[in-house]
Amino acid sequence: MNFIAFLILGLIAGAIAKLILPGRQGGGWLATLVLGVIGALLGGFLGNVLFGIDMSEFWSISSWLLAIAGAIIVLLIWGLITNRRGSARRA
Repeated sequence: MNFIAFLILGLIAGAIAKLILPGRQGGGWLATLVLGVIGALLGGFLGNVLFGIDMSEFWSISSWLLAIAGAIIVLLIWGLITNRRGSARRA
């Protein structure tokens, strides 16, 4: 998969992850989309290491599921970090 296709996959995966996760994770849509690209990288890496799945095909369901799962993981971690900072400011 070329670089542009991987960015598009990450952006869409970030948007889908934002729709799946309840509540506010902090940051706007731009931050969510950037985190989606990071999550797609994480999902692809973990899929390759743990399951031997190659993310070379853009239209492969495994590529999409791994990218969305990685984006959800990154958004959950981002939500924990931003909520912790927000609660420290309120105290």
